[in-house]
Amino acid sequence: MKQGHYNEHLVKQIAALIKEADYVYFVSYTGLKVSALSSLRADLDKQGAVCHVFKNTLIRKASVLLESEELANLPLSGGTAIICGKGDAGAVAKIIVEFGKKNEAMAPKAGYLENSVLSADAVKDIAGLPSKAVLQAMLLGVLQAPSRNLVSVLNAKAASILNVLNAYKDKLEK
Repeated sequence: MKQGHYNEHLVKQIAALIKEADYVYFVSYTGLKVSALSSLRADLDKQGAVCHVFKNTLIRKASVLLESEELANLPLSGGTAIICGKGDAGAVAKIIVEFGKKNEAMAPKAGYLENSVLSADAVKDIAGLPSKAVLQAMLLGVLQAPSRNLVSVLNAKAASILNVLNAYKDKLEK
């Protein structure tokens, strides 16, 4: 297989990875030991995410193939790994940030979520969010609050009416 054909195949593969993923994180990894990268991949696998290392030029060509000018203009330099997958983007961002605290060679460069490019700081912010399940529980609580309040008000009104009737009954009995 010729080099140009091989690169073309890789570009299509990278484009497919980015297009099919719910989230994509671009991270630096230069200087990271193989054992540490293997450990990271194992942690990511538990969340359904994968980590691939590609040349920055191939990532840019894949971005052009995806017709994403914003993604194509990412200032990627040095070694870049792509971490992507389906599911909870916050849990994977948390793995990346926590792993980066132990291994200085690993740091988020950028992200791509819902067709928007994220800065490295935005990736760190996502890592700080509660898990998807916790956010869903919080939303459910907010949605249920008005109905709970209505029931409380109705119960209070019914109780006050009952108190008035009981007081009237007691007055009649005397």
